[in-house]
Amino acid sequence: MNEPALAVSFDFGQTLATLDTDLLALRLTERGLSGEPARFEAALSGAWRAYNEAILQGYGGHPWKIFMRALLLGAGVEASPEALTDTVDFLWDEQPKKNLWRRSIAGMLEVVADLRAARVPVGILSNSEGRLAELVDELGWFDPPLIIADSGKLGMEKPGRAIFAWLADRLGAPLERVVHVGDSFAADVQGALAAGMGAIWFGGDPAQDLGPRARVAGNAAEVRGALAAFGLPMVR
Repeated sequence: MNEPALAVSFDFGQTLATLDTDLLALRLTERGLSGEPARFEAALSGAWRAYNEAILQGYGGHPWKIFMRALLLGAGVEASPEALTDTVDFLWDEQPKKNLWRRSIAGMLEVVADLRAARVPVGILSNSEGRLAELVDELGWFDPPLIIADSGKLGMEKPGRAIFAWLADRLGAPLERVVHVGDSFAADVQGALAAGMGAIWFGGDPAQDLGPRARVAGNAAEVRGALAAFGLPMVR
């Protein structure tokens, strides 16, 4: 990125919000199953690897069920294959009513607030189920509301260029001057770079060479530093 960035887009799940493992454990009891929140936390990285692998293999649609099945198996939830499939389907169907991704990630909402205070256009870009705007409104995190690109509502998804372009247009900046922050290497980093944007891999591998248009950040403070390196003003 030769010129300073003008706008920023954020993924939602695992970037601004993380899985509420207590709520997940509670929902499982409705299916006669049990799971420990701590074991879900420990199984998250493996489940996200399964999610990313599905995207890299060209899986069409939002591979939410692949992620959730891997998470439940990784956490040692005891269920027959049929019961596991039924439970994953149940959780997916219930997402519009009670989304499981509703616990804010430390410091990230403050990053968004500081960008907005510095008059930087900010949006959310997520492979979601079509009701992300309603969830964000329910959580009451952003006032005024952010522009949201929700794959389930728009009918286009990461890593495809179209959804990045849709949001960049509404942020009022060319793609090459937008930085996208997200946790998925396949959907967020590769998608943003292929679209011509800058990228920040949130929680990614710092040893991986991503080239001059991408950086890795392990927490909110490192996201701030990466955004500043892209030329964005950050109110402290």
